[in-house]
Amino acid sequence: MTGSTTRLRPRDRDAILSALRTGVVPRAGFQHIQVGRAAEITAMSADVDRIADGGSSVRFVIGEYGAGKTFFLNLVRSIAAERKLVTTSADLTPDRRLHASGGQARSLYAELMRNMSTRSSPEGGALAGIVERFITSAVKEAAATGSTPAAVISGKLDVLSEGVGGYDFAQVVTAYWRGHDTGDDVLKNAAVRWLRGEYATRTDARAALGVRTIVDDANFYDQLKLMAGFVRLAGYTGLLVCLDEMVNLYKLAHTGARNSNYEQVLRIVNDCLQGSVAGLGVCFGGTPELLMDTRRGLYSYEALRSRLAENSFAVGGLVDFSGPVLRLAGLTPEDMYVLLERLRTVFAAGDPQAYLVPDEALVAFMEHCSQRIGDAYFRTPRNTIKEFVNLLSVLEQNPGADWRDLIGSVDVRVEENPDLEPLAPEAEAAAEADSDDELASFRM
Repeated sequence: MTGSTTRLRPRDRDAILSALRTGVVPRAGFQHIQVGRAAEITAMSADVDRIADGGSSVRFVIGEYGAGKTFFLNLVRSIAAERKLVTTSADLTPDRRLHASGGQARSLYAELMRNMSTRSSPEGGALAGIVERFITSAVKEAAATGSTPAAVISGKLDVLSEGVGGYDFAQVVTAYWRGHDTGDDVLKNAAVRWLRGEYATRTDARAALGVRTIVDDANFYDQLKLMAGFVRLAGYTGLLVCLDEMVNLYKLAHTGARNSNYEQVLRIVNDCLQGSVAGLGVCFGGTPELLMDTRRGLYSYEALRSRLAENSFAVGGLVDFSGPVLRLAGLTPEDMYVLLERLRTVFAAGDPQAYLVPDEALVAFMEHCSQRIGDAYFRTPRNTIKEFVNLLSVLEQNPGADWRDLIGSVDVRVEENPDLEPLAPEAEAAAEADSDDELASFRM
């Protein structure tokens, strides 16, 4: 990007800057601000190729708070989309987790389905289009072979019927075909609603589609595996699922609830490492504490600890990207300088004549940050980026201002991870109560 004359559309420029100014990751435009981490990107690209070839992959992307995990995961999703994978992502929250009995796992599944994206639908909402593509390809195949579309669809879906919940999954897709064939939009919408996990009761699903099951907390992961198989039938090469903010499992106060979620993580790890599922990749994003805390982290669950243990020879600057844990290396000062250059270019919409600060301002800004917070300014660069964008914004709106006068007042601070703060007593008690209810309902 340095020295590039590629112009950005005002809409793209504003979207990138608005996201960075608030400390969140832009949904598009990664190529304009990506720097460093070439080895990590190469490793993830190999994972994507493995998924596209019918294999599976699981990764734990581990980095300090503010180090760029979410940005990296979004970049991986964009790489996967280029390889014809369907991608989806969701943040875990108190109301969205991998295992529960109060609808939290179904809520996570529904969020993943809403965010499902393809290369042609990068903003999400691609599920209906994927189903339509499957139906269209089946109709074309039927015409070419002299068969009926219903027979072709049934034949394709037989492979899914063998999986847990696969029969009803196939029935729902077949119902979509009936709606497609008869022009019944109500039936088509009902089928998509079921696939998105939006039915709360089996009664409603049976009335609308004639199936006896729904996507619920108990079959969350089984439905993901079925969806991975279905997107391959629709002509895509696989499904990549990115689950960020895994720290919300770490923060669960009740040991039983936390271990139940870790058990689900273990199930995913086992399937992907053993090759028991085809065309599925799962990326988890979390902090070092999530991974290594032996009291509440993933390492507190012995089976996960043994599977996620890192190569003991990868020390003293040596790395190994073949294991499931991928640690994000911090940016170097050189990477940070290139990043500031790229931010300056984005702010100028790709026009070097519109740069608001010269090269010497970038050096001065980095020196100021180094004096304030040491090397944290490039190891966890989120706040550094925010403040640099704020500086350029002030210069843009105040043409008479001098960058030399402003840099000294930049208030950049070390990122503090709020997830490491202890839960308030009332939150701890509420978590205990929720988990007790969950365990009680499970026993019933």
